[in-house]
Amino acid sequence: MRNALTIDLEDYYHVSAFRHEVGEKQWGSLEKRVERNTDLILQLLDEAGCKATFFTLGWVAEQHPLIIRRIAGQGHEIACHSLRHRIVYEMSQDEFREDTRCAKELLENVGGVPVHGYRAPSFSITEKSLWALDILAELGFTYDSSIFPVRHPNYGIPHFSRGPILINTPSGPIVEFPMPTLELAGRRSPLAGGAYLRLLPYWYTRWGIRHLNGNENRPVCVYLHPWEIDPEQPRMNGSLTARLRHRLGLRGLGDKLRRLLRDFEFSPLGALVEQAYDLKHITPWIKA
Repeated sequence: MRNALTIDLEDYYHVSAFRHEVGEKQWGSLEKRVERNTDLILQLLDEAGCKATFFTLGWVAEQHPLIIRRIAGQGHEIACHSLRHRIVYEMSQDEFREDTRCAKELLENVGGVPVHGYRAPSFSITEKSLWALDILAELGFTYDSSIFPVRHPNYGIPHFSRGPILINTPSGPIVEFPMPTLELAGRRSPLAGGAYLRLLPYWYTRWGIRHLNGNENRPVCVYLHPWEIDPEQPRMNGSLTARLRHRLGLRGLGDKLRRLLRDFEFSPLGALVEQAYDLKHITPWIKA
Protein backbone atom coordinates (compact mmCIF):
# COMPACT_ATOMS: atom_id res chain seq x y z
CA MET A 1 0.00 0.00 0.00
CA ARG A 2 1.18 3.50 -0.80
CA ASN A 3 1.51 5.94 2.08
CA ALA A 4 2.05 9.70 1.96
CA LEU A 5 5.29 11.43 2.89
CA THR A 6 4.89 15.09 3.82
CA ILE A 7 7.42 17.74 4.79
CA ASP A 8 6.33 20.87 6.68
CA LEU A 9 8.76 23.33 5.09
CA GLU A 10 9.76 25.79 7.78
CA ASP A 11 12.90 26.71 9.72
CA TYR A 12 13.70 25.95 13.35
CA TYR A 13 12.66 29.43 14.58
CA HIS A 14 9.16 29.13 13.08
CA VAL A 15 8.09 26.48 15.62
CA SER A 16 4.90 27.56 17.39
CA ALA A 17 6.24 26.63 20.83
CA PHE A 18 8.77 29.50 20.51
CA ARG A 19 6.45 32.11 18.99
CA HIS A 20 6.28 34.17 22.21
CA GLU A 21 10.10 34.29 22.48
CA VAL A 22 10.90 34.79 18.77
CA GLY A 23 8.52 36.95 16.77
CA GLU A 24 8.34 37.48 13.03
CA LYS A 25 10.34 40.71 13.27
CA GLN A 26 13.32 38.68 14.54
CA TRP A 27 13.23 35.96 11.88
CA GLY A 28 15.35 37.94 9.42
CA SER A 29 18.24 38.25 11.87
CA LEU A 30 18.49 34.52 12.70
CA GLU A 31 20.71 31.95 11.03
CA LYS A 32 18.93 30.38 8.05
CA ARG A 33 19.20 26.59 7.80
CA VAL A 34 16.11 25.58 5.85
CA GLU A 35 17.80 25.40 2.43
CA ARG A 36 20.63 23.20 3.68
CA ASN A 37 18.29 20.83 5.49
CA THR A 38 15.80 20.68 2.62
CA ASP A 39 18.59 19.83 0.20
CA LEU A 40 19.56 16.90 2.44
CA ILE A 41 15.97 15.65 2.39
CA LEU A 42 15.76 16.07 -1.39
CA GLN A 43 18.92 14.01 -1.75
CA LEU A 44 17.47 11.21 0.38
CA LEU A 45 14.24 11.26 -1.61
CA ASP A 46 16.12 11.19 -4.90
CA GLU A 47 18.23 8.22 -3.78
CA ALA A 48 15.05 6.35 -2.83
CA GLY A 49 13.16 7.35 -5.97
CA CYS A 50 10.43 8.87 -3.78
CA LYS A 51 8.19 11.90 -4.33
CA ALA A 52 6.71 13.82 -1.40
CA THR A 53 4.46 16.76 -0.53
CA PHE A 54 6.12 19.91 0.84
CA PHE A 55 3.67 21.95 2.92
CA THR A 56 5.50 25.23 2.46
CA LEU A 57 5.45 28.39 4.54
CA GLY A 58 4.88 31.48 2.41
CA TRP A 59 7.64 33.29 4.29
CA VAL A 60 10.11 30.58 3.27
CA ALA A 61 9.07 30.92 -0.37
CA GLU A 62 9.65 34.69 -0.14
CA GLN A 63 13.10 34.32 1.38
CA HIS A 64 14.27 31.17 -0.42
CA PRO A 65 12.54 30.98 -3.82
CA LEU A 66 15.26 28.80 -5.37
CA ILE A 67 14.61 25.89 -2.97
CA ILE A 68 10.90 26.02 -3.85
CA ARG A 69 11.75 25.83 -7.54
CA ARG A 70 14.12 22.92 -6.90
CA ILE A 71 11.38 21.04 -5.05
CA ALA A 72 8.85 21.60 -7.83
CA GLY A 73 11.44 20.92 -10.53
CA GLN A 74 12.20 17.51 -9.04
CA GLY A 75 8.54 16.51 -9.28
CA HIS A 76 7.48 16.94 -5.66
CA GLU A 77 4.15 18.50 -4.69
CA ILE A 78 4.04 22.06 -3.36
CA ALA A 79 1.25 22.64 -0.82
CA CYS A 80 0.44 25.47 1.59
CA HIS A 81 1.46 25.77 5.24
CA SER A 82 0.18 29.35 5.75
CA LEU A 83 1.95 32.65 5.17
CA ARG A 84 3.50 33.46 8.55
CA HIS A 85 2.88 30.30 10.63
CA ARG A 86 0.05 31.85 12.63
CA ILE A 87 -2.23 29.59 14.68
CA VAL A 88 -5.60 29.32 12.90
CA TYR A 89 -7.80 29.54 16.00
CA GLU A 90 -5.97 32.72 17.07
CA MET A 91 -7.06 34.49 13.86
CA SER A 92 -10.38 35.89 12.75
CA GLN A 93 -11.99 34.37 9.68
CA ASP A 94 -11.04 37.39 7.59
CA GLU A 95 -7.44 37.23 8.80
CA PHE A 96 -7.24 33.54 7.97
CA ARG A 97 -8.74 34.08 4.53
CA GLU A 98 -6.22 36.80 3.66
CA ASP A 99 -3.25 34.90 5.15
CA THR A 100 -4.12 31.78 3.16
CA ARG A 101 -4.97 33.59 -0.06
CA CYS A 102 -1.65 35.44 -0.01
CA ALA A 103 0.29 32.26 0.79
CA LYS A 104 -1.37 30.26 -2.00
CA GLU A 105 -0.79 33.00 -4.56
CA LEU A 106 2.84 33.40 -3.49
CA LEU A 107 3.58 29.67 -3.64
CA GLU A 108 1.98 29.32 -7.06
CA ASN A 109 3.92 32.28 -8.43
CA VAL A 110 7.27 31.12 -7.01
CA GLY A 111 6.85 27.40 -7.68
CA GLY A 112 5.09 27.74 -11.02
CA VAL A 113 2.62 24.98 -10.10
CA PRO A 114 -0.97 24.97 -8.78
CA VAL A 115 -1.42 24.49 -5.03
CA HIS A 116 -4.26 22.19 -3.98
CA GLY A 117 -3.38 21.15 -0.40
CA TYR A 118 -3.20 22.92 2.95
CA ARG A 119 -1.87 22.10 6.41
CA ALA A 120 -2.39 24.46 9.33
CA PRO A 121 0.54 25.39 11.58
CA SER A 122 0.54 23.12 14.62
CA PHE A 123 -2.61 21.31 13.39
CA SER A 124 -4.63 24.31 14.56
CA ILE A 125 -7.87 23.50 12.75
CA THR A 126 -9.86 22.36 15.76
CA GLU A 127 -13.54 22.30 16.67
CA LYS A 128 -13.47 26.05 17.30
CA SER A 129 -11.88 26.77 13.91
CA LEU A 130 -13.68 24.32 11.62
CA TRP A 131 -14.89 27.36 9.69
CA ALA A 132 -11.41 27.28 8.11
CA LEU A 133 -12.42 24.30 5.95
CA ASP A 134 -15.13 26.37 4.28
CA ILE A 135 -12.62 29.13 3.54
CA LEU A 136 -10.14 26.63 2.13
CA ALA A 137 -12.79 25.28 -0.23
CA GLU A 138 -13.72 28.85 -1.16
CA LEU A 139 -10.07 29.58 -2.06
CA GLY A 140 -9.85 26.54 -4.31
CA PHE A 141 -8.11 23.99 -2.11
CA THR A 142 -9.20 20.41 -2.76
CA TYR A 143 -7.75 18.84 0.38
CA ASP A 144 -6.59 19.65 3.89
CA SER A 145 -4.35 17.73 6.28
CA SER A 146 -4.63 19.72 9.51
CA ILE A 147 -6.83 17.71 11.85
CA PHE A 148 -5.30 15.42 14.45
CA PRO A 149 -8.02 13.04 15.71
CA VAL A 150 -6.62 12.89 19.26
CA ARG A 151 -7.02 14.70 22.54
CA HIS A 152 -4.18 17.21 23.03
CA PRO A 153 -3.94 20.48 25.00
CA ASN A 154 -3.03 22.53 21.91
CA TYR A 155 -4.80 20.80 19.01
CA GLY A 156 -6.94 17.87 18.00
CA ILE A 157 -10.56 16.75 17.51
CA PRO A 158 -10.76 13.49 19.50
CA HIS A 159 -13.93 12.13 17.84
CA PHE A 160 -12.93 12.97 14.26
CA SER A 161 -12.55 10.28 11.60
CA ARG A 162 -9.19 8.51 11.58
CA GLY A 163 -9.31 8.06 7.81
CA PRO A 164 -9.69 10.43 4.84
CA ILE A 165 -13.20 11.79 4.39
CA LEU A 166 -15.04 14.15 2.10
CA ILE A 167 -16.48 17.18 3.88
CA ASN A 168 -19.27 19.19 2.27
CA THR A 169 -18.89 22.89 3.11
CA PRO A 170 -21.06 25.81 1.96
CA SER A 171 -18.31 26.64 -0.55
CA GLY A 172 -18.01 23.10 -1.88
CA PRO A 173 -16.42 19.76 -0.97
CA ILE A 174 -12.95 19.32 0.48
CA VAL A 175 -11.16 16.12 1.48
CA GLU A 176 -9.72 15.97 4.98
CA PHE A 177 -6.76 13.61 5.34
CA PRO A 178 -6.21 13.48 9.12
CA MET A 179 -2.94 12.84 10.87
CA PRO A 180 -2.10 9.19 11.67
CA THR A 181 -3.25 7.48 14.85
CA LEU A 182 -3.40 4.00 16.28
CA GLU A 183 -6.53 2.96 18.16
CA LEU A 184 -5.69 0.35 20.79
CA ALA A 185 -7.95 -0.67 23.70
CA GLY A 186 -10.26 2.21 22.86
CA ARG A 187 -7.54 4.86 23.05
CA ARG A 188 -5.97 6.80 20.20
CA SER A 189 -2.23 7.38 20.00
CA PRO A 190 -0.36 9.62 17.51
CA LEU A 191 2.06 7.94 15.14
CA ALA A 192 4.69 8.51 12.47
CA GLY A 193 5.37 12.21 12.55
CA GLY A 194 7.24 15.05 14.20
CA ALA A 195 8.19 14.46 17.82
CA TYR A 196 6.30 11.14 17.77
CA LEU A 197 8.56 9.94 14.96
CA ARG A 198 11.68 11.23 16.70
CA LEU A 199 10.94 9.96 20.20
CA LEU A 200 9.27 6.61 19.60
CA PRO A 201 11.51 3.65 18.62
CA TYR A 202 11.60 2.87 14.92
CA TRP A 203 10.29 -0.67 15.40
CA TYR A 204 7.11 0.77 16.91
CA THR A 205 6.58 3.21 14.03
CA ARG A 206 7.19 0.48 11.48
CA TRP A 207 4.80 -1.88 13.28
CA GLY A 208 2.16 0.86 13.53
CA ILE A 209 2.30 1.72 9.83
CA ARG A 210 2.15 -1.98 8.89
CA HIS A 211 -0.80 -2.47 11.24
CA LEU A 212 -2.74 0.42 9.69
CA ASN A 213 -1.88 -0.66 6.15
CA GLY A 214 -2.56 -4.37 6.66
CA ASN A 215 -5.19 -4.65 9.39
CA GLU A 216 -7.21 -1.51 8.68
CA ASN A 217 -6.44 -1.05 4.96
CA ARG A 218 -5.60 2.54 5.86
CA PRO A 219 -2.83 4.66 4.26
CA VAL A 220 -0.63 6.66 6.62
CA CYS A 221 0.49 10.26 6.27
CA VAL A 222 4.05 10.53 7.64
CA TYR A 223 5.22 14.08 8.40
CA LEU A 224 8.45 15.78 9.47
CA HIS A 225 10.23 19.14 9.30
CA PRO A 226 13.63 19.92 7.75
CA TRP A 227 14.96 21.17 11.10
CA GLU A 228 14.30 17.73 12.60
CA ILE A 229 17.31 16.24 10.78
CA ASP A 230 19.60 19.06 11.99
CA PRO A 231 21.09 18.42 15.47
CA GLU A 232 23.54 21.33 15.03
CA GLN A 233 20.85 24.01 14.77
CA PRO A 234 21.01 26.95 17.22
CA ARG A 235 19.36 26.42 20.57
CA MET A 236 16.17 28.36 21.17
CA ASN A 237 14.84 30.10 24.25
CA GLY A 238 11.59 28.80 25.65
CA SER A 239 10.09 26.63 28.35
CA LEU A 240 11.95 23.51 29.40
CA THR A 241 9.18 21.36 27.93
CA ALA A 242 9.34 23.16 24.59
CA ARG A 243 13.12 22.91 24.43
CA LEU A 244 13.16 19.21 25.29
CA ARG A 245 10.41 18.40 22.82
CA HIS A 246 12.25 20.33 20.14
CA ARG A 247 15.73 18.82 20.69
CA LEU A 248 15.17 15.20 21.63
CA GLY A 249 15.68 12.71 18.83
CA LEU A 250 17.23 15.10 16.31
CA ARG A 251 20.31 12.94 15.81
CA GLY A 252 18.33 9.85 14.92
CA LEU A 253 15.68 11.16 12.54
CA GLY A 254 17.80 11.11 9.41
CA ASP A 255 18.40 7.39 9.86
CA LYS A 256 14.70 6.79 10.62
CA LEU A 257 13.76 8.57 7.40
CA ARG A 258 16.17 6.39 5.41
CA ARG A 259 14.63 3.26 6.95
CA LEU A 260 11.10 4.46 6.23
CA LEU A 261 12.01 5.07 2.61
CA ARG A 262 13.44 1.56 2.44
CA ASP A 263 10.57 -0.21 4.23
CA PHE A 264 7.51 1.52 2.70
CA GLU A 265 6.23 2.93 -0.56
CA PHE A 266 5.43 6.64 -0.43
CA SER A 267 3.86 9.19 -2.74
CA PRO A 268 2.76 12.83 -2.48
CA LEU A 269 -0.37 13.30 -0.39
CA GLY A 270 -2.22 14.91 -3.27
CA ALA A 271 -1.90 11.67 -5.25
CA LEU A 272 -3.48 9.69 -2.43
CA VAL A 273 -6.30 12.21 -2.17
CA GLU A 274 -7.05 11.82 -5.87
CA GLN A 275 -7.20 8.08 -5.29
CA ALA A 276 -9.42 8.55 -2.23
CA TYR A 277 -12.02 10.40 -4.28
CA ASP A 278 -12.54 7.15 -6.18
CA LEU A 279 -12.86 4.94 -3.09
CA LYS A 280 -16.34 3.92 -1.90
CA HIS A 281 -15.44 4.30 1.79
CA ILE A 282 -15.13 8.08 1.49
CA THR A 283 -18.36 9.48 2.92
CA PRO A 284 -19.43 12.94 4.06
CA TRP A 285 -18.55 13.67 7.68
CA ILE A 286 -21.41 14.30 10.06
CA LYS A 287 -20.32 16.07 13.24
CA ALA A 288 -21.06 14.12 16.40
